[in-house]
Amino acid sequence: MSSEQSLRPAQLLLGTQNHGKIQEAKDLLSDIGGLELLTVTDVAFSDVAETGNSFLDNAILKARTICQETGLPVLSEDAGLEVDALGGAPGVYSARFAGEPSNTDNNNALLLERLHGVANRTARFVAVAALCLIDGQTFVCTGVFPGTIATEASGDMGFGYDPLFIPEGETRTLAQMSLYEKNSVSHRQKALARMGAILEDLVRSGELSTRP
Repeated sequence: MSSEQSLRPAQLLLGTQNHGKIQEAKDLLSDIGGLELLTVTDVAFSDVAETGNSFLDNAILKARTICQETGLPVLSEDAGLEVDALGGAPGVYSARFAGEPSNTDNNNALLLERLHGVANRTARFVAVAALCLIDGQTFVCTGVFPGTIATEASGDMGFGYDPLFIPEGETRTLAQMSLYEKNSVSHRQKALARMGAILEDLVRSGELSTRP
């Protein structure tokens, strides 16, 4: 490898077409030196059906499938909301809780309907991040973010269930918090902070590179 090639950053494709998740991931991983984050606008890839029975299954499925399609190292994640009073639902069906096609407003309305009059509103966001390298190596990190479900939606920041989720120790919903505040405490922050340490090591070792 020439000195010019060795100075090129290692490329990592974010395996999501969700612009909110892309923004959060780029914010959380932007400090890793020698790493160039690519998105679906840079390298197109097919949408991967989330057919797994767990967040772990779906995260690995997406990372491996997109890696095979593009020939690039891929970081994917699957995340969702688990509500205790609903037996852990919506869980892996968080994005399509109210049916297909996915609709955030309908999902939030259904969640409020299911919890109408319910005293126990404890819940948690769970994120599982999966990194798949072109040689097949796979790394997984998890983050859990506890809180409660509000009785009505508040705020216009974030996405998904953010207007209904009140983090533990907070009085505001995630949608009332800035991206910086959310990214300092969220489930995705926890999962990607752990993955960031792995990425830094892979960049240093050269294992993340797609170049010979």
